[in-house]
Amino acid sequence: MVRSLRMLMAGRFVDLHMQLRLKIFLLSIVPMSIALGSVIVTVHTQTVKLAKQERDLVESTYLASREAELRAHVKLAQSSIAPLVKDASNPLRQAEAMAILGRLEYGKDGYFFVYDMKGNNLVHPRQPDLVGKNLWDMKDPFGDSPIQKLLEATRNGGGIVRYYWEKPSSQQVSFKLGYVEPVQAWGWMLGTGLYLDDIEQALQKIDARAQGNIRETEIRMYTIAIVSIILMGMAGLALNISDNKESGAKLRHLAQRVVNSQEEERLRVARELHDGIVQVLVSSKFFLETAQLQLENRLTAASQATEDTQAAPPGTAAKAASTDLQIIAPLKRGLERLSVALFEVRRISHGLRPALLDDFGLGPAIEVLTSEVQEQCSINIRFSTHGRPCAIPVNQSTSLFRISQEALTNAKLHSGAANVRVKLVYHRHQISLSIKDDGKGFDLRQIQTDHSNGIGLRNMRERMEGLGGTLKIYADDDGTEVQAWLDTANAD
Repeated sequence: MVRSLRMLMAGRFVDLHMQLRLKIFLLSIVPMSIALGSVIVTVHTQTVKLAKQERDLVESTYLASREAELRAHVKLAQSSIAPLVKDASNPLRQAEAMAILGRLEYGKDGYFFVYDMKGNNLVHPRQPDLVGKNLWDMKDPFGDSPIQKLLEATRNGGGIVRYYWEKPSSQQVSFKLGYVEPVQAWGWMLGTGLYLDDIEQALQKIDARAQGNIRETEIRMYTIAIVSIILMGMAGLALNISDNKESGAKLRHLAQRVVNSQEEERLRVARELHDGIVQVLVSSKFFLETAQLQLENRLTAASQATEDTQAAPPGTAAKAASTDLQIIAPLKRGLERLSVALFEVRRISHGLRPALLDDFGLGPAIEVLTSEVQEQCSINIRFSTHGRPCAIPVNQSTSLFRISQEALTNAKLHSGAANVRVKLVYHRHQISLSIKDDGKGFDLRQIQTDHSNGIGLRNMRERMEGLGGTLKIYADDDGTEVQAWLDTANAD
């Protein structure tokens, strides 16, 4: 009964905790993970978008400032040759203007160039080998003609032109931002430009800084998400452990109540046997013994009367004596059977609830138990008590006595042992019981996994678990030992 109830409660206990863990996971961790994941994706998307906007803003602002700077430089160059342009009819003025423009520089790679409208280079201070050459058909690495693009802008009144040109300081083709204006008097294209690789470097720094910020933000978000999930999991684990302890305590309390109910029922049955059936059997035996005694007295009296008088009809006394003898023989057999039945009922009653356990305590009750088992078999059983005996709760003494019964029964029926040692030790706040035999032992793992066998061992373990005690069983070729501990300090 206890085993079935424990299995049922254990199954429900496992189901409840599985449901609890599933609910915690579904109702907290999963939504939180989804929310944090959505936040991380949103933050990443917005951060990338903001970084791109910042880059575009910086690029446009930088280019605008550079365009204004180029325009100012060209205006300055125009003003430097303006007096000469006014005297454009003098052919010497062109040479003077080209000389002035060839000497004007700004920055590391800032210079002015002059072309006529046919693409002939007139002034190029950084690449003098180009002076006098027609560059109309010159192509950049991408197949475009930079001179044609510059001259087209000049014909349209001037403006900003983006093109590729070889950078004098690095001898590499770089993207360049140019500004040109026409010199109408001489049919010139006057212009200047700056290379945009410094812009690219600045933009790369911005991109690197933005990527660093994005990574740092993602790391922080991932850290927050992981810490939050861990904290949530720890909270769920703590709740699960707390509920596990509470459910385990309730389960042990329920199992102990079932065990107590079982012992109370045994006590009631034992009392019923003792106060009911035993008394009926005793009284029946008494009446039968009285009848036997009366028959024996009658037989004795009849024998004496036969010897004293000869008046009775011949054979009458002998016939009566024979009849009495026929009645006494089965009566004796009936009395013997009744005595056996009375002994068995008392034995069963004593097994259900030993009176010694209530009257004298655990130690004497186990000692009597070992004596009875030793009388029933050829096993040498030694019982010893250590420590100062103390009063322990009834449920604890009953459980230890039942464990002793079960262990001794197993030793008697299954172990084939020649010697058994039973030791009861009273500690300060604990009581321990050990039953060790030198029998053949058994496969403990197989017994634990085979639900059709080992019911007694499971009952012992369940009794101890219900009381919060500990039960250990050791079995090998050298024998079997059952050890039980109970804490008496906080016993209910």
